[in-house]
Amino acid sequence: MKKRVNWRPYIAGALVGVLATLSVIVSTQALGKTQFLGASTTFVRAAGFVEQAVDPEHVKKNPYFLKEKVKIDWQFMLIVGIFLGALAAALLDGSFKIEAVPPVWRERFGGSIGLRAVAAFAGGIVAMFGARLADGCPSGHGLSGLMQLSVSGFIALACFFGAGALMAALVYRSRGGAR
Repeated sequence: MKKRVNWRPYIAGALVGVLATLSVIVSTQALGKTQFLGASTTFVRAAGFVEQAVDPEHVKKNPYFLKEKVKIDWQFMLIVGIFLGALAAALLDGSFKIEAVPPVWRERFGGSIGLRAVAAFAGGIVAMFGARLADGCPSGHGLSGLMQLSVSGFIALACFFGAGALMAALVYRSRGGAR
């Protein structure tokens, strides 16, 4: 068994800052994009790939996919890279494990894999609906906005953090008072 390595938050934060800066340079200067960071469109395109395999004619007629082509682009590869990078980090520091129901969920809602799957799926739907409604995801509005010192980025990130804290408090509040 590997000894678990804990990431130092200041070093990890500094590395994220360097990575964000490099992603801005690469996406705006090297790739000539006017915007950077953003994943919600990528997930919709991934769904388009699946739909294309099932019903290609529907994708050809879909108004959204006429505007946003189903393609593999730099954003799609960024999402794949995030997954592979997170997997590599978890494997390297020894924290990787497959867990159908996390302990904090099990303590609050029980060990039902089905309930956990339904809740995760529903949460994903709500998150994607919000991202499409806002015309961008938290990384686009929050992180990219902060990197540009945008007032709207600060407001968006404060709202994301506040909503997340509120939901965590509602979902994971203790039953019957303080613990």
